[in-house]
Amino acid sequence: MKFEEIASVAGKGGLFKVLSPSKSGVILESMDEKKTKLVVGADARVSILSEISIYTHSDEGSSPLEDVMSKIHSEFDGDTGLDKNSDPDELKSFLKHILPDYDEERVYVSDIKKLVTWYNTLAQKFPAVFQKEEAPNEEASTENEETSPDEEE
Repeated sequence: MKFEEIASVAGKGGLFKVLSPSKSGVILESMDEKKTKLVVGADARVSILSEISIYTHSDEGSSPLEDVMSKIHSEFDGDTGLDKNSDPDELKSFLKHILPDYDEERVYVSDIKKLVTWYNTLAQKFPAVFQKEEAPNEEASTENEETSPDEEE
């Protein structure tokens, strides 16, 4: 599973796996134990995780959610010790540790709670989402680069 296949729906708790588009919207499946299927219309606010970013003070202005979650996973390996009921100051210091230049005025505690909740769900039920699949492609491009000079000679 990839971040491009996971969605959040405004007004609905939790995360959803994108199953397929339909004529009236998109078909989703909850990522909890119930595996409830849901059809959301085109008017629903559906956000794909790969398209979500966290505001920062960097030149780019934001950091992709996937990068932030990967940092969390590499540092905490699935156990942050936090949840949505954690102390707001603890949540803020957690994000400051992971993303030192996050914009404290534009990123609310409720956003950090979502981040922690989503991370915990993915780390517990879908840890493979944090594994990078780019390694084989990089090797292939390295091999191509190595063979190119021989071909020119």
